[in-house]
Amino acid sequence: MSDSRVREALREFVAERDWAQFHSPENLAKSVAIEAAELLECFQWSGDHDVARVRDELADVLTYCHLLADKLGLDIDQIVLDKLDKTRSKYPVETARGSSEKHDRLPD
Repeated sequence: MSDSRVREALREFVAERDWAQFHSPENLAKSVAIEAAELLECFQWSGDHDVARVRDELADVLTYCHLLADKLGLDIDQIVLDKLDKTRSKYPVETARGSSEKHDRLPD
């Protein structure tokens, strides 16, 4: 499903329920954090996890991310690609490959 199909499906779902009135950027950002915590809860006590539950919680996180991007007039694919470019420059392959160190701790 393309980003535009997701965006249109979400817009329709929200409009049918008259929920846009509750979807301020602040409320949507809060919802992303709340749903992310529910996703993390799937892994709380062990590495074992219920894939179906993870799938549902991840869908909730992504849904609110899409709604927030739409509310702010952002192209979700483009903002990811833009951030990837910034991150690529902070983590050059030559110094970052195979390392989990933060960019400011990588060798020069």
